[in-house]
Amino acid sequence: MRLVIAQCSVDYIGRLRAHLPLATRLLMVKADGSVLVHSDGGSYKPLNWMSPPASLRIMTPEEADTELGVTEVWNVQHAKSDDRLVINIHELLHESSHDLGVDPGLVKDGVEADLQRLLAEQIHLAGTGFTLIRREYMTAIGPVDILARDAAGATVAIELKRRGDIDGVEQLTRYLELLNRDPLMAPVRGIFAAQQIKPQARVLALDRGIDCLTLDYDMMRGVDDVESRLF
Repeated sequence: MRLVIAQCSVDYIGRLRAHLPLATRLLMVKADGSVLVHSDGGSYKPLNWMSPPASLRIMTPEEADTELGVTEVWNVQHAKSDDRLVINIHELLHESSHDLGVDPGLVKDGVEADLQRLLAEQIHLAGTGFTLIRREYMTAIGPVDILARDAAGATVAIELKRRGDIDGVEQLTRYLELLNRDPLMAPVRGIFAAQQIKPQARVLALDRGIDCLTLDYDMMRGVDDVESRLF
């Protein structure tokens, strides 16, 4: 990765046109060919950029541009369109290059698969006397996250989400309608479980006879010290 801090102006030329007037900015040139223009604000989002595949050519400015203080011109051309990014460099303040190697990618914690595994291991959180039948119980319209049996011996279908909204309730409703057609399983009731359940989803679930369960992921994975939590 090449990092350049420079006083520059930037023009995007293509299907849309955009102009950034002269200012000090960070220019990032990545190994995949992308070029990003950042300011000291705006969080992670660049002010402008060119996505790969693209090629960068550093050119000598024309005389008229030289008179305006331009020392070099970066022409970033997209390989599959006429879009290009033109960066007029007025002053280079810093430049460095770094080999970052191969990134292993983002490993997410607290995804639905983690919630499913933990709830299956701690099925008592769904209700006293609950026992696990199986995870990922396959139906003709998709897998039910957890199939369990309550203390009375009735079958319970549990749908898990990180953030529970109306779509999740609708999904569980479809599973319940299908499962209750099977005389060997009926009656099957549902539990909609999530770390956060939106009020509209809770109202809809309760209206359809579906119980709601709010899960504390940190507690389930054994982190119960509030002071140790980031959020």
